[in-house]
Amino acid sequence: MNLERIEHRACFGGWQDVYRHDSAVLGCTMNFAVYLPPQAGQERLPVLYWLSGLTCTEQNFIAKAGAQRYAAEHGVVVVAPDTSPRGEGVADDPAYDLGQGAGFYLNATEQPWAAHYRMRDYVVDELPALVEANFSVNDARGISGHSMGGHGALTIALGNPGRYRSVSAFSPIVAPAKVPWGEKAFSAYLGPDRAQWARHDATGLLKTASERLPLLVDQGEVDEFLATQLKPELLREACAKANHPLTLRLHPGYDHSYYFVASFIGEHIAWHARAMKA
Repeated sequence: MNLERIEHRACFGGWQDVYRHDSAVLGCTMNFAVYLPPQAGQERLPVLYWLSGLTCTEQNFIAKAGAQRYAAEHGVVVVAPDTSPRGEGVADDPAYDLGQGAGFYLNATEQPWAAHYRMRDYVVDELPALVEANFSVNDARGISGHSMGGHGALTIALGNPGRYRSVSAFSPIVAPAKVPWGEKAFSAYLGPDRAQWARHDATGLLKTASERLPLLVDQGEVDEFLATQLKPELLREACAKANHPLTLRLHPGYDHSYYFVASFIGEHIAWHARAMKA
């Protein structure tokens, strides 16, 4: 697989890079960001995968979250892919919450989406294989994300036991099968069979989870999507029923923005670093 580096910027003693490659899984050209902290020159490091939310690309997190400072402090490589396949031949929709920029980190089974929208396989298999073959990393992986990406982080970790050592989320869509964003996306990408939806719903996956990977979830209390799309109380209820470890922190005054993510990303990277280096 050929990698083309398209951005290279010094940052906190390391490098914030962006790479372009042809994805066999998605059938298109993809970008991903990788932060290599200064320790990468001396040793192989664990990798935290970050999944962004609706309308985002690989740029939002690296420009707004301020994660590089903490990744350098803890010796963690941070990889942030785009949120969907892209390009002229890739199916799209004029709405912001479907199509390009809204891949929902699943493998679509319905047309016209099935040809390219395989973000789950990309995040779980193709991208890590690429990262582990080309950078100074080891096989310790963590996963985190925001909003749609928080949904992706939770469902991918819960659905792939043993693959990740840590998982966290900011403002995640915890029960997409029960809220408008998820109902719209799942209907389009997966069709009407709600049994298939449950495989991409954190609250559904908790019912049969074979691994007890602790969940760290931060949620702003004045998030404009809290009551309609996010519903963290459903995650709390599902974890209680499944006896699954959960740290759910509600923060007064914080909204859905990257100001919220930037306020607590340092604690999340420390959480991941402890777990991945244990």
